[in-house]
Amino acid sequence: MSLAVDDPPVLLTDLRPSAADITGDVLAGLALTPKRLPSKYFYDARGSALFEAITHQPEYYLTRVETALLDARMAAIATTVGAQAHVVEYGSGSGRKTERLLEGLQDPVAYTPIEISRSTLLATTSRLARQFPSVQMLPVCADFTQPVDLPRPARQPCHVLVFFPGSTLGNFEHADAVALLSAMRQTMGANGRALIGIDLDKDTATLEAAYNDAAGVTATFTLNLLARLNREIGSDFDLDGFAHRAVYDRAQHRIETVLVSARDQVVHVAGRRFAFARDEAMRVEYSHKYTDAGFDALAQAAGLHVTARWNDDGDRFGLRLLQPA
Repeated sequence: MSLAVDDPPVLLTDLRPSAADITGDVLAGLALTPKRLPSKYFYDARGSALFEAITHQPEYYLTRVETALLDARMAAIATTVGAQAHVVEYGSGSGRKTERLLEGLQDPVAYTPIEISRSTLLATTSRLARQFPSVQMLPVCADFTQPVDLPRPARQPCHVLVFFPGSTLGNFEHADAVALLSAMRQTMGANGRALIGIDLDKDTATLEAAYNDAAGVTATFTLNLLARLNREIGSDFDLDGFAHRAVYDRAQHRIETVLVSARDQVVHVAGRRFAFARDEAMRVEYSHKYTDAGFDALAQAAGLHVTARWNDDGDRFGLRLLQPA
């Protein structure tokens, strides 16, 4: 379904997951040992707003460092990427980094954000349309982990640039990350590029603080997943019965975020019962941290290679430009 939104002109392609899709994913995750919930459902309207609040917490360095890195390296990025790109962003969120990219690139033709939260997608794209009237806005409301046919811009681009900031790639396990990068390679085509943000491996204290902010915003964000499921698929998670916890597994190079059951309890989803023991941890998100060697190997497994690298001065965060091998 396509919906025209007037002033400024934005053409929305709406492919949101249905309640049946969400229910199937949740049932499959709760049947696993240990239990899991899919992190892609964090981002309803409230979840998106909470994540934006997370990015302003003093412990959460990722957004500040990546935005500053984009500002510092934008001229080099624009030269390396080339002119007249169709920019395709996976998980666009608030679009703050997108502003820097569209400002810095040479004559971008069109912008296609693929975002699961419809309200966030429309608000962000409408704002960007006012800022960049020469860039055609072609948003798609969809789960970017699934194949999506790109809308065709009115003006022919020279190439596609996939933009995947925020180290969101780190939320995927190795096989899923390879599959996503492989799909990205198909989306960008033979002469396309991808600009990907990666959080670099560092000390445990810094990493764990970023995912356990003192104000508790991240905990509220994590628990909002349960509130969304209760509202949209009729589950009965007790938000007071679970607590947020995030720890760094150095052997796996990843933050593991879980919801820990505060007591023995039973949760009902679509007529099925799922028993939780006291202190049982349900996995909700991974956030992998990368070394150059590890990321290069990941890209190669997907048929891509790194053609340019930019790090902040403290080597906390990196941007990598990929092209088909």
